[in-house]
Amino acid sequence: MLNKKITDLLNSQINKEFYSSYLYLDMSNYYIEKNLNGFGNWFAIQAQEEYAHAMLFIKYILNNSEKVVLNDIASPNKHYKDFKHPLEGSLEHEISISASINAIYAEAYTLKDFRTMQFLDWFVKEQGEEEKNVDDLCKRYEMFGTDPRGLYLLDAELATRVFNAPTLVI
Repeated sequence: MLNKKITDLLNSQINKEFYSSYLYLDMSNYYIEKNLNGFGNWFAIQAQEEYAHAMLFIKYILNNSEKVVLNDIASPNKHYKDFKHPLEGSLEHEISISASINAIYAEAYTLKDFRTMQFLDWFVKEQGEEEKNVDDLCKRYEMFGTDPRGLYLLDAELATRVFNAPTLVI
């Protein structure tokens, strides 16, 4: 059985992961509406990844005989002023998700909950990758995004991204 505080933090993380999926779907829709389908695809894949992350947290809680609590998912209701705005927002968001996962890890460490720490190890690594990927995309947009041809080529490249479901044994 998990400590109640850990269970509460994990349930809160589920909501954050589902919100992340909503947020990235919103960003995907924005880009598709602007005819940047490659950017739309990149964020649609992000949305799928975040949904998969939420499902991994759910499975972990259930595998530990605890109750999953699904709370309301806030609507992103974002209004983007330009093509760069969602990119910057996604980087800020990933940093906040990393901080949330680190807080759960810190609590698990305090409680000597080694099983939860081991479970979270994958997410800590994944968040490092997520932050780097978004930061790289922001930098690439800075270099190429203001030139129409560069934006076209970057959009075409982002259209090739595919979803690879996480393979985490829980």
